Amino acid sequence: METINTRKNIEADLADLKRKIYRMGHMSGNSLEKAIYALKYRNTEVARELINADDLIDDLEEDIDNSCMEFTARYQPLGEDLRIVTSIMHIAVDLERVGDYGVNIAKVAIRTADKEPLKPLIDIPRMVVRINDMINMSLTAIDTNSPQTAIRVFQMDDEVDDLEIQIMRELFCLIVEKPERLEQSFGLMNVSRALERAGDHMTNVAERIIYMYTGKIAKASQYRRKI
Repeated sequence: METINTRKNIEADLADLKRKIYRMGHMSGNSLEKAIYALKYRNTEVARELINADDLIDDLEEDIDNSCMEFTARYQPLGEDLRIVTSIMHIAVDLERVGDYGVNIAKVAIRTADKEPLKPLIDIPRMVVRINDMINMSLTAIDTNSPQTAIRVFQMDDEVDDLEIQIMRELFCLIVEKPERLEQSFGLMNVSRALERAGDHMTNVAERIIYMYTGKIAKASQYRRKI
């Protein structure tokens, strides 16, 4: 009976850790969405609210880290249980970084709010949509114990990279045409680069999910488009 009760407690605590990861994933995705909204519509109020709220994601990461250590000390897990709890700690770090990129973009939005836009923002918002798809796909993979679902994240990152390359090319052309807008162009380049890195962090998350449920080390390069 004690063994059965212990297993129930382990399952309940793992489910609680996963719920915290779901919450953190959605918070990080919302951070990127709000940052791009602030950038696109030159809304400094939204940008400042986002920057001020960054501690919420940081606090949640710390909570997850502490909960994982408590879980390990209480149950001394092995096998899949150990892989899940250690992977959740790593996933929380990656999601926190995604949230940080939202803050960085919000700072760009504040710096450029009083300047006339270089061009309509089309591809940068598309990058955010795809990154949020990657976040949602990763959370679904955790929820359904599905490494096959996590693999789909890798192909999505190819699309994010394609958009970043396209944005960079356009901005370099704009610099040639309007060298006086150099600072503003570099600001958008930094935004694009931050989003590309956010995508990379989501591939890290997908790799961890595959490891959680298979015990095998997966590399995104195994599944991505071959150049």
